[in-house]
Amino acid sequence: MEHHTDWVNDIVLCCNGKNLISASSDTTVKVWNAYKGFCMSTLRTHKDYVKALAYAKDREHVASAGLDRAIFLWDVNTLTALTASNNTVTTSSLNGNKDSIYSLAMNPPGTVIVSGSTEKILRVWDPRSCSKLMKLKGHSDNVKALILNRDGTQCLSGSSDGTIRLWSVGQQRCVATVRVHDEGVWALQANDSFTMLYSGGRDRKIYMTDLRNPDNRTLICEETSPILKMVLMPDYSSIWVSTTDSSIKNWPINNRTIQPPDYNSNHTKPMNDYPDFVVKGGASIRHYSVLNDKRHILTKDTDNNVALWDVLKANKVEDLGQVDFENEIKKRHKQVYVPNWFSVDLKTGMLSVHLDETDCFAAWLAAKEGGLAPNDGSDPKINYGYLLLQALLEHWPRTFTNDEEIEEAPEGSIAQNGEDKMRPRNSYFSVPGHTPVIFSELGGRTLFRLLCRDATGETESLLLNETVPPWVVDVVVDKNPPKYNKIPFFLLPHSSSGVKSLRKDRLSASDMLHVRKVIEHVYEKVMGAGSETGSQTASTSGQDKGETDRDDDTSTVAEEKVELLCQDQVLDPNMDLRTVKHFIWKSGGDLVLHYRPFK
Repeated sequence: MEHHTDWVNDIVLCCNGKNLISASSDTTVKVWNAYKGFCMSTLRTHKDYVKALAYAKDREHVASAGLDRAIFLWDVNTLTALTASNNTVTTSSLNGNKDSIYSLAMNPPGTVIVSGSTEKILRVWDPRSCSKLMKLKGHSDNVKALILNRDGTQCLSGSSDGTIRLWSVGQQRCVATVRVHDEGVWALQANDSFTMLYSGGRDRKIYMTDLRNPDNRTLICEETSPILKMVLMPDYSSIWVSTTDSSIKNWPINNRTIQPPDYNSNHTKPMNDYPDFVVKGGASIRHYSVLNDKRHILTKDTDNNVALWDVLKANKVEDLGQVDFENEIKKRHKQVYVPNWFSVDLKTGMLSVHLDETDCFAAWLAAKEGGLAPNDGSDPKINYGYLLLQALLEHWPRTFTNDEEIEEAPEGSIAQNGEDKMRPRNSYFSVPGHTPVIFSELGGRTLFRLLCRDATGETESLLLNETVPPWVVDVVVDKNPPKYNKIPFFLLPHSSSGVKSLRKDRLSASDMLHVRKVIEHVYEKVMGAGSETGSQTASTSGQDKGETDRDDDTSTVAEEKVELLCQDQVLDPNMDLRTVKHFIWKSGGDLVLHYRPFK
């Protein structure tokens, strides 16, 4: 069940397990069919991270809250009836919070709702009338966990200040403070009678405390990572625990072993050393390095496994196992400079590649350099961002050729879903159909998410028409290639050559131009070996057919007659100008190259 584009912060199972509601940092609340595992609808009412949900089981109502300070109330039966054509839903809201909300609780009959925030207070409402009831003050830090008893008369709160407070809602005051944790309390559970409390948090410990006598408590277990959520089994025989790592564990509880404190001991032995069950999660990627070719990425996950990924083809190239990460980076280092054309983040534990208008089309290079040379022996110039956008959206009907173009379509064109209609490929590669594509606002808020292969769907296609930005439409629909990057430079005789320069002209060329071509220019134009009149001015383009198809013999002769230097370092003819500027020139201002004939 993959649909959110950021952390899922809370989930609620409702309608007797038939449906699931999820809240995410992608600012959405989603409704799922829990049996079939598909997303039924998406609620986009929140304007910031949605951090918490609360569920009134008797009324099938859900509340959501987050960093936008708003609380929204939802009727689950209305949400589960939403369809693609009938997706309008009305909601009630509770306003008045002055800070970001991190915790939320509602009693089963839906008569009381409580929120906790960085304001350090609890706010209480009647969700039936959306009226404020009270504020409860006492914590000295963010309130991260809340639970209410069935009739809404008692509330338990856990805070980053390390304390747990028991509140009497009727008396509007704190009636007990529990101090069992060394650090912030992030998760709470209690039995129905509100006599037994289960707590966990940043110190990785889960305690069971008798609320009738808070000095009586037992350390159930000590986790390996900070505790985020806990769910108590209905018979109180065990507790399910999720932490900041990706595994979920079930720990047994013996309610008869609760103990009074031992004031002579500095260490409390946990009731359990090992969980009864572990639902093992996947390893998350924590480290990455973009290689010099700006096409491949090395990653290292929480199991210390290293892998190599291909950004262009959106796939994993190789699992390298538990090898030295830094050593692998050094092994794959090449002295080649390709401009940055994407950015990477790992906040979801997976590799996410971001393409932005400002630098998406920065990486031009020869097809051979990119390992994408055609079989006909030619070496055209390619743009990584241009090709990747075409591959990601090749299933979108707007990118398909029209009827006139189909008749003359090349053999490389592909039929979609067995139809005769053709769609153009970028002629070099495709990406896997299950690759997720996410369109976001500049601030990062998700506008639309889909899988590549689903772009042919009627609903998805319409949403793409509304969402795809003009700069992407320009290259994938209108097929307008991006402009080449130019690099200005000066070409002067070296001081040791004995040649005097008559004037200092500023030249311009594609930044992909190889040093070999500049050597040819010096040999033919400047030294006059290839033409009747020498010239020291030139403007070269990466598209110049004369440049790409020049006879190899000319290059060989030129390289035997003249060499090119930068910062007094002789240049490899296979280097391009941007690599020279990045690795050898290493200065601001225009690149300066010197030529020196062989004696």
